Amino acid sequence: MRWIWIGIFLAVLVWSGIGPKDFVTWCLEVAPAVLGGLVLWLTRERFPLTSLVYALILFHCVVLMVGGHYTYAEVPLGEWVRELLDGSRNNYDKLGHFVQGFVPAMIARELMIRLQVFNSARWRDFYIVSFCLGFSAFYELIEWWVALLSDEAAEAFLGTQGYVWDTQSDMGWALFGALAALLLLSRLHDKQLRERGFVSRV
Repeated sequence: MRWIWIGIFLAVLVWSGIGPKDFVTWCLEVAPAVLGGLVLWLTRERFPLTSLVYALILFHCVVLMVGGHYTYAEVPLGEWVRELLDGSRNNYDKLGHFVQGFVPAMIARELMIRLQVFNSARWRDFYIVSFCLGFSAFYELIEWWVALLSDEAAEAFLGTQGYVWDTQSDMGWALFGALAALLLLSRLHDKQLRERGFVSRV
């Protein structure tokens, strides 16, 4: 399982880095995936995660790498959906922000449960959703700072496509992603946590 994960990660990373649309944007988009992969490698023995969370992280990395290769505004999948629905913009970036809430929610959930941070599941879930929304807002600030520092890479990295409410929409999709993850995957996650012996009960 580990080597399959690594193989997919490296294969997509190499593909993504071959002739990207904009090299600076590629670096900005792919950097979180590379950093995340490095953290997982360094913690693989000391703090292994459930297979569910590993799979979600890999999916998130692939989303980032694909977006980095094409820029989010020009990913073919988003163009296909735009034409299918007769839309006005490529919405691949909204998938990216949905995943930005969905995947960190499950990572945070695993950490909160295994480290026994909360006694109450409701307070834990409230914290997770708040964390994901805060993380999304911080990412929007990073995008703003990049735009201020580099006019050339700003448009490709921001991917607003002229949508005035893009920042608020991005945070909304991340919030929706976090809520969806907790609603859809909590039972499966609890089962894997017990099966791996990480917890006796959740």
